[in-house]
Amino acid sequence: MYFPKLLCLISVLSLALSSSSQSPSEAIEALLTRLDTQRSSPSVQESAAKAVLHRLLPTHSSSFEFKIVSKVVCGGLSCFWITNYENSSRTSAEILIKGTTAIEITSGLHWYLKYWCGAHVSWDKTGGSQIASIPNPGSLPLVKTEGVRIQRPIPWNYYQNVVTSSYSYVWWDWKRWERELDWMALQGVNLPLAFTGQESIWQKVFMGLNISRQDLDDFFGGPAFLAWARMGNLHGWGGPLSQNWLDQQLVLQKQILSRMIELGMTPVLPSFAGNVPAALKKIYPTANITRLGEWNTVDGDPRWCCTFLLDPSDPLFIRIGEAYMRQQIKEYGDVTDIYNCDTFNENSPPTSDPTYISSLGSAVYEAMSKVDKDAVWLMQGWLFYSDSSFWKPPQMKALLHSVPFGKMIVLDLFADAKPIWKSSSQFYGTPYVWCMLHNFGGNIEMYGILDAVASGPIDARRSENSTMVGVGMCMEGIEQNPIVYDLMSEMAFRSDKVQLEEWLKTYSRRRYGKTVNQIEAAWEILHRTVYNCTDGIADHNTDFIVKFPDWDPSLDTNSHRSKSNALYRNRRFLFSERSSALPQPHQWYSTQDVIHALRLFLDARHNLSGSLTYRYDLVDLTRQALSKLANQVYLDAVIAFREKDGNALRIHGQKFLQLVKDIDKLLAADDNFLLGTWLESAKRLALNPSEMKQHEWNARTQVTMWFDNTKSKQSQLHDYANKFWSGLLEGYYLPRASMYFNHLSKSLRENEHFELEEWRKEWIAFSNKWQAGTELYAVKAQGDALALSSELYKKYFH
Repeated sequence: MYFPKLLCLISVLSLALSSSSQSPSEAIEALLTRLDTQRSSPSVQESAAKAVLHRLLPTHSSSFEFKIVSKVVCGGLSCFWITNYENSSRTSAEILIKGTTAIEITSGLHWYLKYWCGAHVSWDKTGGSQIASIPNPGSLPLVKTEGVRIQRPIPWNYYQNVVTSSYSYVWWDWKRWERELDWMALQGVNLPLAFTGQESIWQKVFMGLNISRQDLDDFFGGPAFLAWARMGNLHGWGGPLSQNWLDQQLVLQKQILSRMIELGMTPVLPSFAGNVPAALKKIYPTANITRLGEWNTVDGDPRWCCTFLLDPSDPLFIRIGEAYMRQQIKEYGDVTDIYNCDTFNENSPPTSDPTYISSLGSAVYEAMSKVDKDAVWLMQGWLFYSDSSFWKPPQMKALLHSVPFGKMIVLDLFADAKPIWKSSSQFYGTPYVWCMLHNFGGNIEMYGILDAVASGPIDARRSENSTMVGVGMCMEGIEQNPIVYDLMSEMAFRSDKVQLEEWLKTYSRRRYGKTVNQIEAAWEILHRTVYNCTDGIADHNTDFIVKFPDWDPSLDTNSHRSKSNALYRNRRFLFSERSSALPQPHQWYSTQDVIHALRLFLDARHNLSGSLTYRYDLVDLTRQALSKLANQVYLDAVIAFREKDGNALRIHGQKFLQLVKDIDKLLAADDNFLLGTWLESAKRLALNPSEMKQHEWNARTQVTMWFDNTKSKQSQLHDYANKFWSGLLEGYYLPRASMYFNHLSKSLRENEHFELEEWRKEWIAFSNKWQAGTELYAVKAQGDALALSSELYKKYFH
C-alpha cells in the first residue's frame, strides 16, 4: 500500500547523497533488515501478543488467533492484517490478526477493538479502558471478506522523553511497568527508550576506574532527579542512591527489556555522552576534562551545578564509552543497535567551533561502534530549539554530519509546535522522527494541538526530499490528555490526514461506550478551544494556583519586566515574554466556550454516571474551568491592591483561596488526582526508614520547589513540575497564596511598601518544612465527583 512511497524516499535520498558510500535510506533499510533477523521467534512473539490480549480482555482470550507473517505478505513493509477466522464457531476463534511482529498484531487488535467494537484503551489514571462496548465471545463483528490490511507508512513509532523516566516512571514497580508495556504494544510503539537501571551499569564502569562509591554518591542524582544527572545538568541533588535502589532498578530493567524483546520492539539503550564524576579529574589529572556552566541553581551552587565533561579528543573518552557499552551488553545481551546520547541538553558546548563539535560527535559514535559495529545514534533534537542561538547551521551540520550518513537518527522533539525539519533542510539530510512533545514537567492541564497532530506527520513525510523515518510521542510526563495520545499513536499507521470532525465523534463514542449528543457537542467545542493552541507559545501550565507569580504587584510595567527577567533568566520560557503590566497566564481560548462545554458534560451525567472515563474527563474539565477563573480572581486582587482598595483585595483574595479549597475537594473525589498515591509509591520502593524518608523528600520536592533555594530566593525551577492533585492544593498551594494575600493586606493596612522578600522568606521556610514532611495524604477518593462538579458549576458559573 505504501511501498512505492518508501521506494521514492529511498531514491530521493540516494540521489541527494550519492557522494556518500551509503545513503541514510540505505543504512536505515539495512538496519531494519538486520533488526528483523534479531527478533524473537514467531512463537515467542505470538505468545507475547496473546498475553497482552489476556491481560486486557481475559474473557476473549479464545476469540482471536494471532500469526506472525513475513513482510512479503505486507508488500515489503510492516503491517497488520485483520480477517475473519475461517470455520469459526462459538467455541473457536472469530478474528484472525496477522502481523510482521507482535507489535503489529497488538496494534491490529487495538485497531479492531476501536473501530469494530467501539472500545477505548487509556492509562488507568486517565479513566482506564472502556471495554464494556465489546460484544460477548461468539458475537464479535465481522470485517469485510478480504480483510483489513494496514501498513506503516514509516518504519518507527518512538516513545518517551529522556525525562519521562523521572517525571512519571520513577516510582514504578514491575506491575505498573507491565501495564505500560501493554499500553505501548496496543498503541503500536516499536521503538521505546529503555533508560531504567543505567546507574547500576555506570557504578560498575566507574568503580572499575578506581572511582569510589562515595565519589559516585556526588555524581548520581536522587531517584526523582536522575534524568538531569544523566544529562550533566546537575549532580548530587536528591542523592545519594542506595545500593538497594541500584540493584532493584537493574532487575526491573531486565524485566522491561525482556518483555520489549518478546513483543518485537527495538529498545533504545543509553550510551556515553562524556558526563563524568568530578573524581575522574583527580585520578586522571592529565585528562582533558571541562567544567560545564551553571544550570538553574539559585547562585551557581557547586554542590549541584557545573558538571564535568570529558573532551572527546581524550583517549579516555573512547575507553569509558566502550566500557559502558560492553558492560551493558554483558548485563542485557545484544538486544539493540540503536543508542540514545544527548551530549548538550540545555548545556552549551565550551566552544562553537564546528571542528570541535564534529570531533565530539565522532567520538560519541566511535565509542558505540567499537563495541557494536552496526550502532545507530539516536539523539533528541531539543537542543536545536532550546539553544537555537548557539546551534546555527554550521554547528548543527557539524554535529549531524559527524557520523556516517544513516548512522544518526534525530528526534524532532517539538515538531507539534516548533518543527525543526522545516528550517534545517530536513536536518541536512539526516533521518529524523516527527515527534509530539506536548507536555512539560508532567503538568496536569487540558491542552493540545490536535490539528497539528492530525496533519503534521503527513505533511512532513510528503515534503520534498523528506528524511522522515518515524513518528514519536516525547512528552515529559504521561497520564494526562488521553485524546491527544490516542490520536498521535494512530499517526504511525495513517497515510493520510485525519478528518478530525468525524474522528472526534468516534472518539467520544469509544471513550464513553455510547453516543451522547451533548458530549459530542462538547468535544466539538473542546476541539476548537482547549485542543487548538496555535499561538506558538510553548509555556502552558502556568495557572496561578500551581505557578504562583513571584513578584511585587506595586511595581510598574517596566520594573516588573526587569524583575521578572532577573528571577526567571534561566527558565526555558521567560515569564516576561508577554508585554503586560500584570503577569499573564497562557490563555489561548475563550473561557466562556469551555464553560459551555462543561455545561454540556454535566447535562450528560445521568447517561454516563457509571463511566469512569466520563468521570475523569468531567473532573478534569471542571478543574480546568475553575483554574482559569482563579487566574482572573488573582488579577482582580492585584488590581485592588494597586488601587489601595483593601475591601476588594480581601474579597478577591478570599475567593481565590476558596477556589483552591473547592478544587482540592473536587479532586479528592477522584482516585486519579491524589498526591497520596505519588508519595506512597515512592515509599513502597524503600527498604528502611532512611531510604523511605529520602524517597518521600524526592517525591515532594520534584512536584514543588524542584531545585535548590536560599532563605529569600525560590528555586528557578519552582512549580515547573506542578500538579493539580488533592492534598497538594490544600497542603501546599493554599498556604502559599494565603501568606501572599496576608502580606498584601498588611501592606495596605499599615500603608507600607509590600515586602516581597519577607513574603519569600516565610514562604520558602514553609516549603522547606513541607518538603521534609511525612504527614499522610489520602490514597482513596472521598466524595461524589459528579455531584461536586455540578455544585461548583452552579456556585461559580451559573
